[in-house]
Amino acid sequence: QVQLVESGGGLVQAGGSLRLSCVASESIFSINVMAWYRQAPGKQREFVALLTTGGSANYADSLRGRFTISRDNAKNTVYLQMNNLKPEDTAVYYCNTAGPIGTYWGQGTQVTVSS
Repeated sequence: QVQLVESGGGLVQAGGSLRLSCVASESIFSINVMAWYRQAPGKQREFVALLTTGGSANYADSLRGRFTISRDNAKNTVYLQMNNLKPEDTAVYYCNTAGPIGTYWGQGTQVTVSS
């Protein structure tokens, strides 16, 4: 069973930046896709960004240019750098992995952007 633990959320003013981290309990980046999702109050969970096993990144169209996903294989950690944050980015951000070893979710980390 893979465990994913997110951190780095918090309260930030509009225009600010945050970097979220997701630590995986095993070395899975060469096997499974890693991704970030978010869920705002009263809304469905939505895709934010993903990294393929080969290291290619894909983003939700509305977030491309402000958010960057990356990984550190040695630390089993995936990052989400979020710049120029807006109040509408307020949500719980979840780390996800999917692929041959299964699908797993982290517990989420709250990001709140004040105007």
